[in-house]
Amino acid sequence: MKVLIASDHAGFALKQALKAHLQGAGHEVVDLGAFSADPADYPDFAHALAQQIQREPGARGILICATGIGMSMAANRHPGVRAALCHDAYTAEMARRHNDANILCLGGKVTGEAVARQMVEIFLATPFDGGRHSGRVAKLEAYHGPA
Repeated sequence: MKVLIASDHAGFALKQALKAHLQGAGHEVVDLGAFSADPADYPDFAHALAQQIQREPGARGILICATGIGMSMAANRHPGVRAALCHDAYTAEMARRHNDANILCLGGKVTGEAVARQMVEIFLATPFDGGRHSGRVAKLEAYHGPA
């Protein structure tokens, strides 16, 4: 599977660890930065990855900042992007099963590497359930804010 990954400085260490894990598992990994732990602005990386997801709907993304909150807020501004901030195996699974999330957001300062690896594996392996959830996802896609 093609996996896009990006972080700011606060998520850099976890990004590097996950990138190595994904490559070792045979995934095609595209690193969109940051490329060091020097201070960087999370919206720049979230927007770049979200735009790439829009161009490649079959790809999945992983975004990491200190808490994952900023990355999820920035990425979800893009149509067709469903970025989910997850904290454990259950939230990663439900993000895929019920919400058809295409980007997993993680907190590099609040999520340990082993838990992050587990969430990534689940996120990549879990299909969207469809069914009653399809209508809900369609409502997410159809909403463009008040007129």
